Amino acid sequence: MCERTSELPFAPTDPRAVLPLSPSGFHVLLSLAEGERHGYSISKEVEAATEGTVKLPPGTLYRIVKQMSADGWIAETEREPHQNDDERRRYYRLTERGRTIAQAEAARLEALVRTARERRLLPALAPG
Repeated sequence: MCERTSELPFAPTDPRAVLPLSPSGFHVLLSLAEGERHGYSISKEVEAATEGTVKLPPGTLYRIVKQMSADGWIAETEREPHQNDDERRRYYRLTERGRTIAQAEAARLEALVRTARERRLLPALAPG
């Protein structure tokens, strides 16, 4: 995740240049694909989506969030705290660059799965 934002002259324009993503990093991007979330919500979404197989302890999660923010993949959103919301909570959203990178990683993984099916490591999909 050492990709830099597009404002920097050395930023790769092809999102595939930063692939493959770490599984944890990809899960963070996936959790933000449907909308903004705060850190704890990201962690809980990842855990739920993976049926508990991926857990992001606070240190790991916030290291990823900090790097993705610096790289311009996600951005902190401006929000007024809700009635029951902790004012210290930070909410994050995918940037256009982050969405493009997540899409490129999903396509990369889809191609891998397709190859695994072709080589009979996974069952073929039923015709649909």
